[in-house]
Amino acid sequence: MSEGKRADAARRRQRVERAISAAIKAGDEITASGIARTAGVDRSFLYRHRDLLEVIHTAATAPPSGEGHTQVSKASLQADLANAVERNARLTARVRQLENRLSQQLGEQAWRDSGLGAPTDIDHLQRQITTLEQRVVELRGQLEDRTKELQAARAANRELTRTLNQTHR
Repeated sequence: MSEGKRADAARRRQRVERAISAAIKAGDEITASGIARTAGVDRSFLYRHRDLLEVIHTAATAPPSGEGHTQVSKASLQADLANAVERNARLTARVRQLENRLSQQLGEQAWRDSGLGAPTDIDHLQRQITTLEQRVVELRGQLEDRTKELQAARAANRELTRTLNQTHR
């Protein structure tokens, strides 16, 4: 019985591979659903055989090969655009971070160059500010937890009251 299942799976794999090759040669749009339909297999077959699914995804994103000219696939352009947008966002964040660091260092340099100097307890005050900010974050977390507990208790109380009122009727 298991030998029959293996043979059936092998036949399905061959049909899928032929469908992929035919779609590539024809220049058709390549999707998992389309290949499964053409090969006469269920989509779940493709998802159980990740190597076939990977071949489909690779074929779908590869530019079609043409004679004498190259074409760019829509999927590759979309991927390039998504990558460019993500890179732009990362670079914008990095520039903002570097601008903040530069501003801070220029401010510190101007402070030192002015001769005014910093009070001796600035470092202590900055540590205290950091400690207090951490405490605020902890307290907010506790407040959120307590709020959730209160909401759950209120819901339980409403349910118990409703049940109690229904039993007295």
